[in-house]
Amino acid sequence: MDPTHSEIQFKVKHLMISSVTGQFSTFEGNVETNGEDLSTAKVHFSADINSITTNNEQRDGHLNTGDFFDAENFPKLNFEGDKLEKVDEENYKLHGTLTMRGVSKPVVLDAEFGGKTVDPWGFTRIGFSVSGKINRKDFGVNFSMVSETGGILLGEEVKSLANAEFVMQKA
Repeated sequence: MDPTHSEIQFKVKHLMISSVTGQFSTFEGNVETNGEDLSTAKVHFSADINSITTNNEQRDGHLNTGDFFDAENFPKLNFEGDKLEKVDEENYKLHGTLTMRGVSKPVVLDAEFGGKTVDPWGFTRIGFSVSGKINRKDFGVNFSMVSETGGILLGEEVKSLANAEFVMQKA
């Protein structure tokens, strides 16, 4: 994965009227295939929890506590993809296991193939946009709070979006 041309983001509802966007600034990943057959893809991804940024230092610090990601005990978020199911020429379903806070659950993500090209230095690159939704409570993120007017402070559904560029290497 080329981290300078990739991004990993998430969105969660705040007060159920708008969304807050966060991202991981330190992450790594790779895709292993049998030749160039994408249907054989095995995806490995991890993000450093301490690299979370939501453009608010106080909130970022809170996200690292036991109320949310518990970075001290679980410093990484991991995804292991074991099946890339072709839907059509550009779209796939990426099946795998997401591990967060020590909890591993199967997930299915939407993956859109962005294309393949050779860069000016002769390296072959491929790109994907990957998106999906999880329920944070399924992974032990149970923090909840009610506003003074009785509204829910934080949504349970978390949307994720990754734009990833990979540099192909021969085995």
